[in-house]
Amino acid sequence: MNKKQNKLIKYNRKILIGISITVLILILGAILLFTLAQNIKMKTKAIKNQEVVQEEANKNKNVLENKVDNSNKLKLSIYMEKAEEKLRELTEDEIIAQLFLVGTHTTSDFEKLKQKQFGGYLFFADFFKDKTEKQIQNEINKFNEVSKVPLLIAVDEEGGNVVRVSSNNKLINEPFKYSSEIYDNRGFEGIKQDTINKSKFLSNLGINLNLAPVVDICEKETDYMYKRSFKQGKELTSIFTKTVIKASKESNVSYALKHFPGYGNNVDTHKTTSMDERTYDDIYNNDLQPFRVGIEEGAEAVLISHNVVTSIDSRNPASLSTKIHKLLKEDLKFEGIIITDAMNMGAIVNEYGIEEAIINAILAGNDIIIVTIDKTSKESYDDIIKAVKTGIINGKITKEEIYEKAKNIIAWKYYKGMF
Repeated sequence: MNKKQNKLIKYNRKILIGISITVLILILGAILLFTLAQNIKMKTKAIKNQEVVQEEANKNKNVLENKVDNSNKLKLSIYMEKAEEKLRELTEDEIIAQLFLVGTHTTSDFEKLKQKQFGGYLFFADFFKDKTEKQIQNEINKFNEVSKVPLLIAVDEEGGNVVRVSSNNKLINEPFKYSSEIYDNRGFEGIKQDTINKSKFLSNLGINLNLAPVVDICEKETDYMYKRSFKQGKELTSIFTKTVIKASKESNVSYALKHFPGYGNNVDTHKTTSMDERTYDDIYNNDLQPFRVGIEEGAEAVLISHNVVTSIDSRNPASLSTKIHKLLKEDLKFEGIIITDAMNMGAIVNEYGIEEAIINAILAGNDIIIVTIDKTSKESYDDIIKAVKTGIINGKITKEEIYEKAKNIIAWKYYKGMF
């Protein structure tokens, strides 16, 4: 190899090294710029959030400072006389049945279900799968036609990964999105419009109760409820809650705040017992705030979690705890309908029998109990009614307690204009 070739090789090598260094500098620069852009974006978002909080705080100072405004609160008392008249038309079993929201995937049990006169049904995704709008309307009408009392027809339509109805592309172009995603793109105006759109969509099918919104405060990606939550602190989550409830009042669909007293960072209660070890002050000063705001805005229903909140009741899941319900009724002044989370979840069935769970749920203060009978259940629809009647016979609960809860539910149905 001659000197000329050696020089050329060295020259090319220098060029390659120079190019490599330039590319590396460009890559590092791009990474730095991206990082700076992300930091600016996060800071801008934080400033924007703070501005929104401040703006909403100025407009809604009393709400965000926990000063009670009773003007929008739910009032069922004016419908109690009508509810009492309706109860006189029902048998004891039918009055008991009003307390149950029965989860079902199909209509194959229709003949059994219509005999029980349950208060309502919670339909899962399988019920809606591949059906047309007309088919769903006809099937829901079929349930209502054989009911002495208009039915609560409920779904979980939160948005994101919990879309029981909008997952069917025969009904809508795309599923509803996570609340956090809507907020990031369109702010609270987007949340308002999403609630209106969702309510119209559900109401058109014959659905009148949405077990949403999730108002739990979860700010860590590792939290089980994180994806489904609003992903913000108590101030913005409170404004979100207020926005949804206010927008829902323009529709025929009621919304249920969940999961009281706040899910926090707890594990999945579908599978196992969940122990919430947070302090009472932490829960009271943070997690309760969105519920308080929603209640003051006129929330009609609150759904209770199965978490064991040790700082309030170290023994019982929230859904079966009189202390948790006392907090909701007495401290937050909630006068609406209290609903359990589904009683077939691991946190309940792993610890309790059906009779014990149902009786404890009634004694704790729930108005509506969600039960699901499927192929894996040992219980039947008869067992649900029997559990309550056994509790009455054994003196654990009274007929008067059942009567009052049924009256509350029917009064709510009058309030909703279902009669």
